[in-house]
Amino acid sequence: MIFAVLCAVCYGVATALQARAAVAGPLIGLLRRWPFVLGLLLDVAGFGAQLVALRVRPLFVVQAAQAGNLAVTAVACVPLLGVRLAPRHWAAVLAVSAGLAVLGASSGREGTTEAGPTTRLVLLGAALVLGATALIAARLAPPAGPIVQGVVAGLGFGLTALAVRSLPSFAPGDLLRDPAAYAAVISGGCAFVSFAAGLQRGQVATVAALTILGETALPAAVGIALWGDQTRPGWAVPAVLGFVVALAGALALSRFAEPVSPTGPESAPPGPVNAGQ
Repeated sequence: MIFAVLCAVCYGVATALQARAAVAGPLIGLLRRWPFVLGLLLDVAGFGAQLVALRVRPLFVVQAAQAGNLAVTAVACVPLLGVRLAPRHWAAVLAVSAGLAVLGASSGREGTTEAGPTTRLVLLGAALVLGATALIAARLAPPAGPIVQGVVAGLGFGLTALAVRSLPSFAPGDLLRDPAAYAAVISGGCAFVSFAAGLQRGQVATVAALTILGETALPAAVGIALWGDQTRPGWAVPAVLGFVVALAGALALSRFAEPVSPTGPESAPPGPVNAGQ
């Protein structure tokens, strides 16, 4: 659970730092600004923590923690961007924190069922289908386009987690021969591009909410149904409640980056929300 939380913290703080760098001047100079560079380093650290977490904890725990990085972003934006959080935002942050705490207490170790070669080929096929869907979504006009892109982003991030979890080895030679490794690269790339494109076309809250649902529900269902992920004995109900509360808090925070009037009582960070990296 430590690595799952560390992943969320790294991604969440990275988003706030990158948003601060974005408002400091023209985008062309981002790589010369320390907040942006530090944010990139935290992204790398977060990805490493995610890899470790996916190998030792159930998918429903890791992906719920991933969605929880929105809570970290919201809190980090207070000192870094001078954002004022409304009471509902603080309530959502507390909900995410409480839900993840219950999940951490209730989770057992990851399931012992291994993904065979056929399963990893299916994951690659699913990633290719997702890539084709992403190309189609880019041509759809709003509101259908951003909605489909949000679905693609959520399923893509979820599929990336499934592919990483299914890898039997991280040795370079094994990765080059494993279809799941290519599935992770394709689905991750499609998810990132679709998420960013969906946000740029408006409907920020819709895209972010669909992404959160896809990246949490799909891996959780597959991990439990096919790979034997379990809770501690007697903790199934608290785990479900913790998952629902954490997810509800993350969904409530998905509106955190919606544009608001500068004269309003709240302000939001100028960068996109970071639902999934």
